[in-house]
Amino acid sequence: MSDTKSGFSIERRGLELRFRTVTLSAREWLAPDFVRVRLTGSDLVGFESLGSDDHMRLFFPAGPVGSVEELRASPSREYTPLDWGDDWLDVEFAVHGDQGVAAPWAATAPLGSSIGVGGPRGSAVLVGEPDGWLLVGDETAIPAIRRFAALIPEGTPARIVVETVNQGREFDIEAPVEVEWLHRGDAPSGSELIAFLERLTAEDAVGSDPFVFIAAEQSIVKPGRALLGRWGVDTANAVVKGYWKRGEAEYHAPH
Repeated sequence: MSDTKSGFSIERRGLELRFRTVTLSAREWLAPDFVRVRLTGSDLVGFESLGSDDHMRLFFPAGPVGSVEELRASPSREYTPLDWGDDWLDVEFAVHGDQGVAAPWAATAPLGSSIGVGGPRGSAVLVGEPDGWLLVGDETAIPAIRRFAALIPEGTPARIVVETVNQGREFDIEAPVEVEWLHRGDAPSGSELIAFLERLTAEDAVGSDPFVFIAAEQSIVKPGRALLGRWGVDTANAVVKGYWKRGEAEYHAPH
């Protein structure tokens, strides 16, 4: 790595924290265990998400609710906004069985069902031009990877690596480089990503001043941080986090 000052930075920006009520209006299965839903409603006017790794909190009531207060008291989970307009918001969900409240809702809730949306509270915005990109994640990181991939200029060195169960779970991710898919089979989530990261040496670095995004099950954090050390990447200019924790449905990495 170069000792010169980085050509990019990650800047924190606050957003107006609002609570919105939205309605499920469409559902599209991209793979057997991955679904995109469209949420709609006039409350979405002014919705903003400046950072590709932003998190908003979705609130899932068990049935119809009588007040905003009741909706806000419902079980909630954090997700990355994928795309949005004046009255619509697209969100993608990794669906693994009937665990928790969010994935079963995304998979089976009748169209017309209402949920709440809180945030994003703030954004971590990539400012400037990295000279290389490494995007690594499991299914839960795909929305953020999609958003980061859209920022990569044509011709800039980049690697995008996504772990899923098997070949039948792959689908299109628009990017200027070919996405590398890893398959864990019956192994624990993140195991193939960890093996991939541990194989990378200093000579494998993408550019001299790369942006690195690594997100998957919590066990990814230690090997991810070790890679930053081998590549000489400033931790302030990288994102390495556990998006979820095995055995804890409520867990989500603090933003």
